[in-house]
Amino acid sequence: MTEQSKCGFIAIIGRPNVGKSTLLNVLLQKKISITSDKPQTTRSQVLGIKTVGPVQEVYIDTPGIHHTEKRAINRYMNRLASSVIGDADVIVFMIDATRWQEDDALILEKVKHTKAAVILAINKIDKLKNKALLFPLIEKLQAKFNFTHIIPLSAANSENVSVLEKEIIALLPEGPHLFPDEQITDKTERFQVSELIREKVIRVTSEEIPYSINVEIESFKDEEKLLSISAIIWVEREGQKPIIIGVGGERLKAIGTQARKDMERLFNKKVFLRLWVKVKDNWTDDERILKSLGYE
Repeated sequence: MTEQSKCGFIAIIGRPNVGKSTLLNVLLQKKISITSDKPQTTRSQVLGIKTVGPVQEVYIDTPGIHHTEKRAINRYMNRLASSVIGDADVIVFMIDATRWQEDDALILEKVKHTKAAVILAINKIDKLKNKALLFPLIEKLQAKFNFTHIIPLSAANSENVSVLEKEIIALLPEGPHLFPDEQITDKTERFQVSELIREKVIRVTSEEIPYSINVEIESFKDEEKLLSISAIIWVEREGQKPIIIGVGGERLKAIGTQARKDMERLFNKKVFLRLWVKVKDNWTDDERILKSLGYE
């Protein structure tokens, strides 16, 4: 690395469902974090690493910070998301252009105490019928905090994302790269597979299910031309099993087919995927079970 090399951590924070994972995927031009229209899809801290020449951008995708902490898993996600604020070189605070909520105010109070540069990313401007509404919103938010930059954008349409990235790079400290230039994430292949399956469950099933599922990879065998994977979809209650399985196994088959296609694109080889649905009572509110499932 030359003396001009730059590297730093960029925390993408915001309340649930403002588009943090979509932004990460667009910035990296590769699917690293799973996405859905359901809040709290992201549960883990995911690093997305982008190296172009002397610049290495290390993005941290975080769970949505929210007031409600009804269950142990909500408390876990809040702790995880809040922990990165103090360690980041740059913070991208994402909000939804269509509405400012109580959870946004909660996060703003947290970033007020950081020494990092804070960029306010006003996402989903494509959803605004009247773009003129952006100006009073920006004035209102400028009065609340001295943001380093305020950038309206649409992550879904890649609108103004390059502008955001340019400002992020300008704020990164000089220093050696922390990861090999070819590395794009810190997550294992097993983690990526489990997340792809969970994403498909969220998209295929009803509103009540997404928050009650976890995916555990039982086996992951990488053969020369085939990946053979077995996974368990854990639910909290016996009554949730048929919701995921569907009539005649129709839903479970759809989940498996969609997940397998994504895996084949990710690994560039054929995938044989086996799925089971099992019950682990009340796992989202049991600290011991959460730890056993990797939520630490």
